[in-house]
Amino acid sequence: MEPVRQVEGRAYPLGLKNVDTDVIIPAPYLKTISRKGLGKGAFESLRAQPGNVFDDPEYAGAPIIVAGDNFGCGSSREHAAWALVDMGVKAVIAPSFSDIFSGNAFKNGIVTVVLPQEAVDRLVEVAKTDAITVDLESQTVTTPFQDRFTFEIDPFRKTCLIEGLDEVGLTIAREAAIAAFEGKMAAERPWL
Repeated sequence: MEPVRQVEGRAYPLGLKNVDTDVIIPAPYLKTISRKGLGKGAFESLRAQPGNVFDDPEYAGAPIIVAGDNFGCGSSREHAAWALVDMGVKAVIAPSFSDIFSGNAFKNGIVTVVLPQEAVDRLVEVAKTDAITVDLESQTVTTPFQDRFTFEIDPFRKTCLIEGLDEVGLTIAREAAIAAFEGKMAAERPWL
């Protein structure tokens, strides 16, 4: 997983509430175990609508989505996080997230930022014309217009995201301690 300290750029001004994982990545795309290529199917039902933000060249490659309440609700498919990563999304800002989606996003290096509805409304407006910055170290979201919104994040998740540590990376980081424990156990309990 790549370290994430700051995400800066244009944002998709989605603003929709209750965007479920079926909308993020429809079921026909779930036949793969690969993380690559899912971005092309992301938000397929929304992309079918004329004038959608995901096909607007002004937002092409935007690393941030500003969404409404309850983003990522629905099924527990990790493919939703994979699809967002594949389309280049590194942060999602919303008033709330599904717990399962939030966990899957974290495990895939996506910063989920919870802000009050008023802040999200402001960011949707700013995103229509200007870039937004999510700074994980200072736990702030800022705009070129001097808007500054602070957010909370679990300290463990913050550390993992900043250091780029997923579950495998965390285990490898403790390799020496694990080897020492295994050596001690082998000496103390050779029958195991």
